[in-house]
Amino acid sequence: MNWDDTTDATAPERLVGASADREDQAVEAALRPKDLDEFIGQEKVREQLDLVLRAARARGATADHVLLSGAPGLGKTTLSMIIAAEMGAPLRITSGPAIQHAGDLAAILSSLQEGEVLFLDEIHRMSRPAEEMLYMAMEDFRVDVIVGKGPGATAIPLELPPFTLVGATTRAGLLPPPLRDRFGFTAHMEFYGPGELQRVVHRSAHLLDVAIDPDGAAEIAGRSRGTPRIANRLLRRVRDYAQVKADGVITREVAGAALSVYEVDPRGLDRLDRAVLQALLKLFGGGPVGLSTLAVAVGEERETVEEVAEPFLVREGLLARTPRGRVATPAAWAHLGLTAPAGADGGKGQQDLFGA
Repeated sequence: MNWDDTTDATAPERLVGASADREDQAVEAALRPKDLDEFIGQEKVREQLDLVLRAARARGATADHVLLSGAPGLGKTTLSMIIAAEMGAPLRITSGPAIQHAGDLAAILSSLQEGEVLFLDEIHRMSRPAEEMLYMAMEDFRVDVIVGKGPGATAIPLELPPFTLVGATTRAGLLPPPLRDRFGFTAHMEFYGPGELQRVVHRSAHLLDVAIDPDGAAEIAGRSRGTPRIANRLLRRVRDYAQVKADGVITREVAGAALSVYEVDPRGLDRLDRAVLQALLKLFGGGPVGLSTLAVAVGEERETVEEVAEPFLVREGLLARTPRGRVATPAAWAHLGLTAPAGADGGKGQQDLFGA
């Protein structure tokens, strides 16, 4: 079970959203794996990280700094906790948005113990002054604390004990190269396959004392968007349905009926996703249509459509972003049970713009 703790308290709750709300955090604390052997999925990352940690323990040294990137809900926070546990070191957790001044970072770094693991979530959202201080701290285990202002300001060097920084980001491209280069180990977290998510669901069901059969686990996994956090959230909602309207056992039929109540279809699309596709297909003939026009058609903000609905639709091959606007693919027509009109090309016509 691999999840992250990041949450946006102001974001609207969405059953298939990857951000963690307070309920997710409370449940995840009990379900998190405690070591790499228990961690499901991310095989390459686990293998590489295991070598890094074993070598560090053999040398009696702190582990290299680690950078984890990937979408929310894939296990970055969980891996940071496992790193600390594997190294037998305490863990300190903070986030980029919480560090707005270099002094904030200096206060955290100066209080670290030797060998401690510092987990810095959303590291790309740190302020620039703090970021520049972090360069020296990571490389030389030293920071310069500025005392005073103007011409009389003095830099006082502060030695730090060796520590391991674990940085997590959902947008690795926003990290400046000097910061990225100071990490000894970098890993990108991939979305999970159906088989891996079934194992996640089975393990969580066991820990939650929920009866579930293989077909029920497969049904939940298939609607989880490749994300363990979503799989566990859907499992809890299906558990509620099974307890109230069935005999408490989650089968394929029970899972399907429960998720229909919550408007999560067999492909993992929810109400917002289908609203975007229906507007694109029924109102605009499959596109192309501009993002702002599409957002007005579904009654949502432009940013909501672009940042919340579109990434999954594009990843599923249901929608394409083209220079002329958003275009539905043949798979979108098929998914909604509609027939594409003559001339619908799923975005292939964009080649005409370049004379191809």
